[in-house]
Amino acid sequence: MTPENKAEIESRIVDVLRTVFDPEIPVNIYDLGLIYRIELDDEGVLDIDMTFTAPSCPMAEYILEDVRTKTESVPGVSTANVHLVFEPEWNQSMMSEEARIELGFD
Repeated sequence: MTPENKAEIESRIVDVLRTVFDPEIPVNIYDLGLIYRIELDDEGVLDIDMTFTAPSCPMAEYILEDVRTKTESVPGVSTANVHLVFEPEWNQSMMSEEARIELGFD
């Protein structure tokens, strides 16, 4: 996989992550800052580290499966491994400017 091809696939991964929402929050998980790491190897194996706004999120399994399913649908991704992490702890400063405005924090 060329660096250009990898960058294009990673851009598509970000695009699909922007279609994943926590049903309780009207902003996608990428702009909320819940995605900590996106790493794609040359064989198409994707590793994603992500978190939630609260460790006891009742929709955790649904969201994790949505991330895995949607990212595996991206051409060039053979397998998506989604890792739930809580370090560093999520805080509002991790949100994009658009998310902050949408949620009324700015």
